[in-house]
Amino acid sequence: MELPMKIRALPLLCLPAAALAAEPSRDDALKLPDVLISASRQVESRTATSAANTVFTRADIDRLQPSGVTDLLARVPGVQVAPTGGRGSLPGIFIRGTKAAQTLVLVDGVRIANATSGDSGLQFLDVDQIERVEVLRGSRSAMYGSDAIGGVIQIFTRRGDGLGLQPRLRLAAGSNQTWQRSLGLSGGNGATRFNLGASLDETAGIDATGPSYASDGDHDTYRNRSLNLSLSHTFNERFEAGLNLLDSHGRSAYDSPYGRYDLKTGAFSAQKPYTDFNVSSLGTWLDAQLTDAWHSRLELGHSENRDDKRDKLSTEHIVYNTYRDQATWQNELTLNERHQLMLGGDWYQDRFHGTETFDEDSRWNRAVFAQHRFQGEHFSSELGLRHDDNQQFGSQTTWSGSLSVPLDTRNDLLLSYSEGFRAPTFNDLYFPDYGNPDLKPEHSKSYELQWRSQLTDSSHLEASLYRTDLRDAINYDAKARRPGNIDSARINGLELSLQQQWGSWTSQLGLAVIDPRDRETGHTLSRRARRTLSLDLDRQFDRFNVGASWQAVSSSYNDEANNDAIGGYGLLGLRGGWAASRELKLDLKLDNLLDKRYGRTLYSYQSNSYGYREEGRTWLLSLTWTPAL
Repeated sequence: MELPMKIRALPLLCLPAAALAAEPSRDDALKLPDVLISASRQVESRTATSAANTVFTRADIDRLQPSGVTDLLARVPGVQVAPTGGRGSLPGIFIRGTKAAQTLVLVDGVRIANATSGDSGLQFLDVDQIERVEVLRGSRSAMYGSDAIGGVIQIFTRRGDGLGLQPRLRLAAGSNQTWQRSLGLSGGNGATRFNLGASLDETAGIDATGPSYASDGDHDTYRNRSLNLSLSHTFNERFEAGLNLLDSHGRSAYDSPYGRYDLKTGAFSAQKPYTDFNVSSLGTWLDAQLTDAWHSRLELGHSENRDDKRDKLSTEHIVYNTYRDQATWQNELTLNERHQLMLGGDWYQDRFHGTETFDEDSRWNRAVFAQHRFQGEHFSSELGLRHDDNQQFGSQTTWSGSLSVPLDTRNDLLLSYSEGFRAPTFNDLYFPDYGNPDLKPEHSKSYELQWRSQLTDSSHLEASLYRTDLRDAINYDAKARRPGNIDSARINGLELSLQQQWGSWTSQLGLAVIDPRDRETGHTLSRRARRTLSLDLDRQFDRFNVGASWQAVSSSYNDEANNDAIGGYGLLGLRGGWAASRELKLDLKLDNLLDKRYGRTLYSYQSNSYGYREEGRTWLLSLTWTPAL
C-alpha cells in the first residue's frame, strides 16, 4: 500500500541512541505500569505526558479478575459504563460526559470502531487475550484526528515474556452456567518473541428485560471465541518488525421488547433475535533507528467489525459489515536535549457492505500531524497540530497545547487546551430515508488544569478540573425527520485519583463529579451520572491474596427532557487467590455481593416503562496452570 507523496516526504524523529539504550523496548514497556504509549504514540514516562491517564497492566488484570474490558473501564475516574443487560450486551461508555462514539478505540494502534454505528465492540474483547489497557481522558484529536473528543482507549494484545517456551492454561466455571477456557503459548530468544493464545467463553446469561412479549422471557446466551497472535523480530540494534492479530467472534442473544415491525401491516410481532458478531484487527509494523537522533515507525493495519442479525421466529436477516484499512508513518527527531519533534501522517479508508443500500459505501481520510515538546528547567511545554482531509466532509485542523510547571520536587501543575472533532458515521450520512449527507463534523474545545502530587512516599494524588464545550453535535432533528447538527453542550468536571500503600495493603480510589448540560435547554445530558466512585483494596499474604471493590454511580436521566429518572446504585465485589505452587493458581471472585438489582430504564412498552436488568450476585472460580518447560 503506497502512501500519499506529502506523507512519504515527511522527515522523522527519535531519542538519541544513548537514551534509547536505557529505555525498554515497546514490548517490554507494555508490562510496566509507569510508562505510557498512547499519548504521543511513543514510549514515555506517565509523568512526562500532559494527558490525564490510567493504565492497567497484565498484572493488574490478573489481580482484579475483571469480567471484561468494560469492567476495567468502570474503575477509571471520569469514565462511566452504563450496561444494558448482562454479558455481551452493548454498553454505554461515557468519558468525561461524552458518548461512546466520541471516544477513539484502538487495538495495537488500529482503529476498530464500526463505521456505521460508531460503536467499537469492546464488550466482545476477551481479557485473557489482552496485555495492557491505556485510557486517556480529554481530547487527543491533534494527535489522532476524528473520534478522540472524550479521550482514547488503547488495548494492547498479549505479548511473550522473553526467553524459552511458556505455556499457560486457564479453566473457569461460574454462575449462570458460565464456562471459560483459555490456552496460550509464548516464548522467544534474543531476537524473536511470540505469543499465541485462544479462548472460549460461554454463558447461559440472564433474562435482560422485563415482560413484554413472552419470547423475551428466555435467558440471553453469549458465546465468544477469541484468538490472539503477536510476533516480533529484532534484525539488529536499529531495525525491528512485527505483527499483532486479535480476532473475536461468536453469538450474542438479546431481547427486543418492541418486537418486529411489519411495514405492510403496521403491526408488531414477537422476536427472538441474536447477532453473530466479529471484531478483528491485524497490524504490522517496522521500527527503524535511522540515526542517533532520528527514529521512524511505519504501521499498516486492517480491522473488521461485522454484525449479522437474525431472528429465530422470522426470516429477518440484517447485515452491517464495515472494513477499514489504515497506514501510519510517525517520525521522532531529537533536536537537542531540550527539544523533541514528532512529524507523521495517517491514512485510512472505511468501507461498508450490508443488506442496506447506502448512497456512498466508502470514504478515505488522510492527515498530517506534528508535535513539539520542550523540557526546561522551570517549565515544560507541548504543542500539537493536525490537519485532516476527508473525502466526505472536507478538511479539519485541530491543535492542542499544554504547559507544565513543577512547584517543587513533589508537585506539578499542568494547564492545557485541546480541540477535537468527530466525523459523522455512515448511518448518520447515508441510511436510507434517514441519513443526512449534509452533516458537518462535531467539534469540541477543552480546557484543563491538573495537579499531580507525590503526597508522601506511599501516596500519589492526581486531580483534574476541566471544561468541554461541544458544538454541532449530531442528534435526531424531529422537524427535519433526520439527523442534524442541532445540539451543543457544556461539560464541567472534577476528577480525583489517589493511590495509597499501607504496608502490604494497596488501595486505588477514583472519584469523578461532572455537570453535563445541554446549552439550549439547560437539561442534564441523558444517561450521564453526575457522580461516580471506584475503590479497590488489595493485600498479599505470601501465597494468598485478597481484594475488594466498591463501585458507586449516582442517579441520571434516561431522556433529554429529564423526566425519566434512573436510580443510582452501589456494587460490592470480593476476590481472592491462592498460589498452590509455582505452576498452579486458584482464583475466586464474587461480584455484586449484595445482590443489588439495578435495572436501567431505557424503553417503554404499551405505556409501561422497563429497564434492562443486570446480573445479580455471581461467582467465578478459575484455575490457571503455567507449567515450566
